[in-house]
Amino acid sequence: MKKHTVFLICEIIMSFSSFAQSITDDTIQLNEVVISGTKTEITRNNVPLTISVISKTEIETSNESAILPVISEQVPGLFVTERGMTGFGVSTGAAGQISIRGVGGSPNTQVLMLLDGHPQYMGIMGHPLPDSYVASDVERVEIIRGPASILYGSGAMGGVINIITKKQKTDGYSLNARASYGSYNTQKYMASGGYRHKKFSAFASYNHDQTDGHRVNSDFKIDNGYIKAGYDITDKITASADFNIAKFYTSDPGPSYVTDSSYINQIHWIDIMRGKTSLSVENNFKKFNGAVKIFHNFGEHVIYDGFHSKDINSGVMIYQTGSLFKGNLTTIGFDYNTFGGIAENTKAMNGEGMVFGDTTLYDMAGYALIQHNFKDKIIVNAGIRSEYHSVYGNEWIPQAGICYNMTEKSTLKAVVSKGFRSPTIRELYLWAPANENLLPEKLMNYELSYLQRINDKINFELTVFHNEGSNMIKTIMDGGIPKNMNTGTFSNYGAEFLTNMRVNKNLSFNLNYSYLYMGNPIIASPEHQAFFSARYKVKKFTFSTNLQVINGLYTSVAQDDVRKVNYLVLNAKAAYNINNFISIYISGNNLLNSEYEINYGYPMPGINVFGGVNIQFRKNKS
Repeated sequence: MKKHTVFLICEIIMSFSSFAQSITDDTIQLNEVVISGTKTEITRNNVPLTISVISKTEIETSNESAILPVISEQVPGLFVTERGMTGFGVSTGAAGQISIRGVGGSPNTQVLMLLDGHPQYMGIMGHPLPDSYVASDVERVEIIRGPASILYGSGAMGGVINIITKKQKTDGYSLNARASYGSYNTQKYMASGGYRHKKFSAFASYNHDQTDGHRVNSDFKIDNGYIKAGYDITDKITASADFNIAKFYTSDPGPSYVTDSSYINQIHWIDIMRGKTSLSVENNFKKFNGAVKIFHNFGEHVIYDGFHSKDINSGVMIYQTGSLFKGNLTTIGFDYNTFGGIAENTKAMNGEGMVFGDTTLYDMAGYALIQHNFKDKIIVNAGIRSEYHSVYGNEWIPQAGICYNMTEKSTLKAVVSKGFRSPTIRELYLWAPANENLLPEKLMNYELSYLQRINDKINFELTVFHNEGSNMIKTIMDGGIPKNMNTGTFSNYGAEFLTNMRVNKNLSFNLNYSYLYMGNPIIASPEHQAFFSARYKVKKFTFSTNLQVINGLYTSVAQDDVRKVNYLVLNAKAAYNINNFISIYISGNNLLNSEYEINYGYPMPGINVFGGVNIQFRKNKS
């Protein structure tokens, strides 16, 4: 049945291609340049993987302070959980769970977050901290929808979100600021600036968000600072270093169904500090390019119940891409990563404290990826990675794909790829279910994509996929004792569609839709997900609206309490450019006052309103 469906879809899109070509001739080719799929700049049509790119313009016009909500709206098949006005939280009641095509994990350990190509996750628990990623620092975001373990190793089992940070590209300086205020005393402030003089460049930003929250004891506040400096050693070699620190406080109001007054009246607070620093040296010669990147991530978590942890995630990445002969691109790389830390409870043992774990592990890998371009018509891509983990040993990760540029405007792509996810320190060593004999989770992905650009105003993309997961880590009862075991499997398949239409210079539309069939219910993975947006600009005014439709979202998959929800959310915004430097806006969210929840027991806010001002100033040196 599945094969017949795929063949039918292929036949339909091939027929549509012929029809589309007869409509109009394309005058502008707008293939995004990406690095996530190959670690070198290449057009999206020449990468067999399914890649989405969120541009700087889309990020800035959203007026969001966090980057994940922007991604969730723009990328089919990707879903991010939320729980309130702002702030995702950590530990019990946390949101910010990321799922791509039903793969993500709870907490998220199966979709890898990258910052300029560096892995980002808590060293002990193995998941990212979504509140650490702010929109003001982002140049663009590249999302691989499907396994990318051949280049990025463990955690890239379901996909990759690569956040590429800003840098000042032209001599001169730029200044940006934003302030907004909205419902429930929600305040957001941002200031950033860039500077470049000859070979030196710098960028810095500061963000502050806070809210009282729409429920009692759901307040949140965060301060985030970022600085980046770069220097052109030669016209072919550049160096850059950056540092980021985020400090946030969040409280968990608890599930709405809890009525115990002793629980409700207690503030369940969490105090977190996260930081990262990195140093990169990149080369860009005629025949080859690559980089050496050194990174260090660190954090400290303090929770009201006495839990305390310090963690690190550090490593080095070395890779080079070269052309061995005409049409060839060969990437060879090496990664080394160490991660771990200490987890304890300072209130346990009558206040004497108890250490749950103090462990550091490492993994290292070598990989090769070869791509050959046959006269810009057929691009073949294949490679393999060998990963060694200090606990379970070696894992092999192959990948193979092909792109067929049927015409200048039509591309057909197919890929078979393997993804994997190593067990975390928590799963191996911490608390009762721990099992030090765990092996990595595995996934095989099969997908077929069709990209069509009708003209410079209309384009669309259609993808069908099938995922087979094995060795999934589940907690089962073993002799009456809970234990983590490699016993889980899953089989998902689905389809994704997106289209962009620019009617004229004033009016544009965007639509994306995804369908996911799940053999077994999965948290944070809607069966049907659609997002429609429209934007109209006239003179100094811009009006925009968007509609999100979610159907078949599981919020609980407990054996005796399976819950599935449907909801629809309508938002709108109006902006006015006072002059070339200052604009103001007002936005309304959940205008239909839909009652819904994404995290079980955490109802989302009803109608809420924001207003704000944006300031942008740039001066380029002649």
